[in-house]
Amino acid sequence: MKLKFRIRSIGEGGKHIFNQNQQIIHFGKLGKVEDAITVFSNMTRKNLVTYNSMISVLAKNARITDARHLFDKMSLRNLVSWNTMIAGYLHNNMAEEASRLFDLMPERDNFSWALMITCYTRKGKLQRARELLELVPDKMDTTCWNAVIAGYAKKGQFNDAMEVFEQMPVKDLVSYNSMLSGYTQNGKMGLALVLFDRMTKRNVVSWNLMVAGYVNSGDLSSAWQFFEKIPNPNAVSWVTMLCGFARHGKITEARRLFDRMPSKNVVSWNAMIAAYVQDLQMDEAVKLFMEMPYKDSVSWTTIMNGYVRIGELDEAREVYNQMPFKDIAAETTLMSGLIQNGRIDQASEMFSRISGRDTICWNSMIAGYSQSGRMDEALNLFRQMPMKNVVSWNTMISGYAQAGQMDRAKEIFQAMKERNIVSWNSLIAGFVQNMLFLDALKSLVLMGQEGKKADQSTFACALSACANLAALQVGNQLHEYILKSGYMNDLFVSNALIAMYAKCGGVLSAEEVFRDIECVDLISWNSLISGYALNGYANKAFKTFEQMVSAGVVPDEVTFIGMLSACSHAGLANQGLDLFKCMIEEFGIEPLAEHYSCLVDLLGRMGRLEEAFNMVMGMNLKTNAGLWGSLLGACRVHKNLELGRIAAERLLELEPHNASNYITLSNIHAEVGRWEEVERVRVLMREKRAGKQPGCSWIELQNQIQSFLSDDSAKLSPKYIQIILNTLSAHMRDKCNISDMKSTFDIL
Repeated sequence: MKLKFRIRSIGEGGKHIFNQNQQIIHFGKLGKVEDAITVFSNMTRKNLVTYNSMISVLAKNARITDARHLFDKMSLRNLVSWNTMIAGYLHNNMAEEASRLFDLMPERDNFSWALMITCYTRKGKLQRARELLELVPDKMDTTCWNAVIAGYAKKGQFNDAMEVFEQMPVKDLVSYNSMLSGYTQNGKMGLALVLFDRMTKRNVVSWNLMVAGYVNSGDLSSAWQFFEKIPNPNAVSWVTMLCGFARHGKITEARRLFDRMPSKNVVSWNAMIAAYVQDLQMDEAVKLFMEMPYKDSVSWTTIMNGYVRIGELDEAREVYNQMPFKDIAAETTLMSGLIQNGRIDQASEMFSRISGRDTICWNSMIAGYSQSGRMDEALNLFRQMPMKNVVSWNTMISGYAQAGQMDRAKEIFQAMKERNIVSWNSLIAGFVQNMLFLDALKSLVLMGQEGKKADQSTFACALSACANLAALQVGNQLHEYILKSGYMNDLFVSNALIAMYAKCGGVLSAEEVFRDIECVDLISWNSLISGYALNGYANKAFKTFEQMVSAGVVPDEVTFIGMLSACSHAGLANQGLDLFKCMIEEFGIEPLAEHYSCLVDLLGRMGRLEEAFNMVMGMNLKTNAGLWGSLLGACRVHKNLELGRIAAERLLELEPHNASNYITLSNIHAEVGRWEEVERVRVLMREKRAGKQPGCSWIELQNQIQSFLSDDSAKLSPKYIQIILNTLSAHMRDKCNISDMKSTFDIL
C-alpha cells in the first residue's frame, strides 16, 4: 500500500511541475517575464525542463544576460540546455557568443549544427557557414545543407546557392523550396519559374512562394494565374493573394476573394481588416472586426492601429481598454499613437508602466524623444536599453542631426560596432541638413572604403551637398558612379541630379537628365524651373511652366517660388505680379513668406522700394529673414538709407549673428559717407560674432574641394592666393570667353 501511495504522490508532483513549467512558457509568450520568474522562484522542485523553459523565456524577451547566468548556475545540463542557450543568442543576434558556446559543447546533434549554421547565415557570414557545413558529421541530414542554401539565396548569391544545392547527396522538397524562396524573395521570377518547372514534386509551399514572388514584384496578373492553379490552396495561399490585392490598393478584389474563401481562420480575418485599415476605411474595418467569430491580439491591435493612423486616439484607447488580453504589441501601438500626436509625456508615462518591453517598444520611445528634440531624455533611455539593435543607434544619430548636434551624432556613429546603409545615410543626411557639405562628401568616401554600397538616399544627399558647394566636378563623378550603380532610373536620384546641375550652372546637363526621365513628376518640373530661374533663363522657365500645365501637372508652392524668382532675376516686375495673382486666384495657393520675398526682391531690383516695403508691412504672414534681406539689399543698391535702416533693424532681430547683414548695413552708411555709423555697425558685428564659428568658403581645385576659414592664416600665403586666382581665372575664361585675363591677375 505504501509503495502504491508513494508512486501516486510522485505522479502528482510531476504533474504539478509540468503545470508550473507550462505557466512559465505561457507567461513568456505574453512577454510577462517577471511573472514567469515569480513562478520559477516559488517552485520547490525544478527539473531540467524547468530550467530550459526559463532560459528560453529570458532569452526571447531580451534578457539574454539573465539567461546565461541561469545556464551557468545549472549543475546538470543536457543537450537541450545547450541548444536552448545557443538559440537564445541566435534570437538576440549575438553570433560571437553563440559560436563560443558552440565550441564548448560536450556533444552536438544535427539541431546544434543547424542552429550554428543558421546563426552565421543570418549574420551574413556565409563563408563561415559554408566552412561549418564541411564539418557536419551527418552528410545525409538535409537540414544543414538547406540552411546554407537559404542563406546564400536570401543574400542573392544564387551561383553559390546552386553550387551547394547541386553538391547535396540527398535533396528533399525543402531544398528545392529554399532555392525557390531565394529567387522569389529577390524578385528573380524568371529563374524561379525555371526551377519551379524543373521540380518533379511540389507542395503548397512551392505554389505559395511563386504567388508571393509575383505579388512582391507587382505582377498581380501572374500571381492570380498561379493562385488559380494551386491544387489545394491553404490559408496561406488565400491570405497571400488577398494581401497582394490590398497592398496594391485593390480593396474590392481583396474583399471579393475574402468572401470566396471556403473557410476563414483568424489570420484571414486579420488580413482583410488590415487591408481596410491600410486604405483608411475604418468603418468597414470595424464592421468586419465586430463580425469576427474569434479575435486574437493581432485583431485588436490592428483596429487600434487604424484609429491611431487617423488620429482618433480616444477610440484607440477605448479599444485597448476593452482588450481581454493586453500584449506588448498593443501597448506599443497606443504609445506610438501618443508620440505621433505630440503627447510625449503621456507616452513616457505609459512606457514606464510596460513590464515586458521589447526592442520595438524601446526604439519607439527613443524615437519619440528624438523627434521632439528632447535628446537628453532620448540618450538617457538609450543608455538604459538592455539590448540595442542597429535601429536604436540610427535613431540616435538622426535625432542629434535633427537637433543640430552633429558632434554628438558622429560620436554615436563612431561607437557603433556594426553599421548598415541607414547608419551612413543618417550621418550623411545630417551633415547636409546642418550645411556641413564637405563632411557629407567625406563620409561618402569613407562609406565606400568600408565596403558599403550607396543607395538612392545616399546619392540624393551627396548630390545636394555638391549643389550647395557648387562642386560641379565632384557632381559629374557622382553622376558616373550612379550610372554604374544602376540608379539612373530612380526618380529620386534623377531629380537630385537636375537640382545639382542647375545649381552648379550646368543647365544643359540638367535638361538632358530631365529628358531621360521616363515619367517625370512635379519635383522634376520644379527642379528644372528653379534651375532656369537661378541661371537667368526666364524665357525657358516660362516655356517649361506652360509645358508642365499642358501636361496636366498642377503646380504647387515651390513651382511659383521658382517662377517668381525667374521674374526677379530677369527684372520682369509686371509678369511677376501677374503670376502672384494667378497663383492665388487660379490655383488657390496661399502665398508663403518665400513668395513675398521673391516679390520684394523683384520690386527692389526695379527701384520700387516703397511698394516693396508696403507689401511687407501689409502681409498677414510672419516675416522672415529672407524678406528683410531682400529689401535691405535693394536699399543698398538704390541708396535708400531710411528704409535700409528699418530693414536692417528687423533683420538683425531675426539673425543677430549673421555677419553679411552687418556688412550690408555698413556699406549703405559708407556709400553716403556716414563713417561713424560704419564703425559703430562693425563694432556691433564683432560683439555679436564673438565666440561664433569663423566664416567658411570653398572652391573646387584639381577634383578636390578646398575650404578656407576667415581666420585661417595658413591659407593666406601667396602660394594659396595664386592657386585661387589661377582657378578663378580658368572659371571666368570658361564662363565669359575672356581671351586674355593674365594682366588683370598679374596686377593683383
